[in-house]
Amino acid sequence: MGADELQISPADPRGTPGKEQQAAGVGILLQIMMLVLSFVLGHVLRRHKFYYLPEASASLLIGLIVGGLANISNTETNIRTWFNFHEEFFFLFLLPPIIFQSGFSLSPKPFFSNFGAIVTFAILGTLLASIVTGVLVYLGGVVFLMYRLPFVECLMFGALVSATDPVTVLSIFQELGTDMNLYALVFGESVLNDAVSFMMAISLYRTMSLVRSHVSSNFFLVIVRFLETFAGSMSSGVGVGFTSALLFKYAGLDIDNLQNLECCLFVLFPYFSYMLAEGLGLSGIVSILFTGIVMKQYTFSNLSENSQRFVSAFFHLISSLAETFVFIYMGFDIAMEQHSWSHVGFIFFSILFIGVARAANVFGCAYLVNLVRPAHRRIPLKHQKALWYSGLRGAMAFALALQSVHDLPEGHGQTIFTATTAIVVLTVLLIGGSTGTMLEALEVVGDGHDRPISDGFEGNNGYIAPTYDDEGESSGNRIKMKLKEFHKSTTSFTAIDRNYLTPFFTTHNGDEEEHDEPTASSRRGGSRGHG
Repeated sequence: MGADELQISPADPRGTPGKEQQAAGVGILLQIMMLVLSFVLGHVLRRHKFYYLPEASASLLIGLIVGGLANISNTETNIRTWFNFHEEFFFLFLLPPIIFQSGFSLSPKPFFSNFGAIVTFAILGTLLASIVTGVLVYLGGVVFLMYRLPFVECLMFGALVSATDPVTVLSIFQELGTDMNLYALVFGESVLNDAVSFMMAISLYRTMSLVRSHVSSNFFLVIVRFLETFAGSMSSGVGVGFTSALLFKYAGLDIDNLQNLECCLFVLFPYFSYMLAEGLGLSGIVSILFTGIVMKQYTFSNLSENSQRFVSAFFHLISSLAETFVFIYMGFDIAMEQHSWSHVGFIFFSILFIGVARAANVFGCAYLVNLVRPAHRRIPLKHQKALWYSGLRGAMAFALALQSVHDLPEGHGQTIFTATTAIVVLTVLLIGGSTGTMLEALEVVGDGHDRPISDGFEGNNGYIAPTYDDEGESSGNRIKMKLKEFHKSTTSFTAIDRNYLTPFFTTHNGDEEEHDEPTASSRRGGSRGHG
């Protein structure tokens, strides 16, 4: 190959290596500066207890301002390559540490003792919200209230905007204190919600052509594929987690001169789980989530004390950086992307419809949960209202909407992307800023809830599975008996874990007390950069 073939045309200013390197340096410098500013500003806001501008909102606002200034100064052409929000970069590099930390920081006791209620909100509720949003958007188009989209694309839009991001609410819970029941519900739903919304949207993307031609017959296929993918991804993640537990139990790495190797292997397993699932055509998000849960429960206890401290701090650090960067990254891209503002009605009614769908999710699922609970364990109305208000939209919805720009024809993806962008900005900046006031008005934070979050799970105020003593009413006896059987099976699983799984996969026996990490370090919480 001759020298002429290797020469870069001087007519292309980006082809000059010096200018390319300079643009890269400026782009990376801006990213670092915005990260530093976001962390400092977040600390100042927390220190002065200024809840009208949460950290996630501050990070998004910083990105919006810098992106707007770049547009005004017309310098974005040189540094745009370093700021474009690439879905692949988000899903492969930024999202995995965030999702893993969600599972890794999960306190097993409150999560698994209330698994039924959390799954009801996260899976059934998300499915319900997606369908309600999709149907309302479709009907709105039919009656000419808004821009009309095909039914399948309406369902896809409903799925992607059902991904909630309760970082602001969890942050305020940790700052002001809250009821343990409510914290467990919001936290548990947030752990599973992103994975469910992502899988629904991807399932609809993959079967879009089939569903378009056979709506009635293939919608069932979408649900079946969703359930198959979820089960396969969960099995993959659990399998990797158990494999890591056995490796660290029998490899003898917990000695001083092998701690570096021990930490390196531990850090690599989550990414192995994520990429294995993606390579098998499954969901890496679900896989790495359950890998985090299993590795915290079993693998973590097989590490040396120094390695335990390191990996806990490491994953908290990189997830905090990733979360903060995601919101800055998203804000910058929103300011620089081309948007389709010609369908304002679509945006306005979409915001109303997702509020209605969120209400159907929360209040409908709460009604079902309360049907099978004794009176003293039912979810009170003020907690339901707080859960409804915590349904902010964030980076997951934005990334899926950006993907729709490429996957949907005829400019429909651009309309969905613009509507999702408006929803994210509105919920994060406006609703997020009023969350503290709303939660105080509902009296679910503040006085009477000042005990640290982690303390409540150890006593009677913890989020403990309901008892079924008062089964006298005939209307709900049959359902309650089924739930009682499920509760017994949950208790049996706890016994199996204590008597068999823990001794087999860890160096401890089942009678030893579990050392759960405080949930103050939970997903998207107070000390993190965004959420």
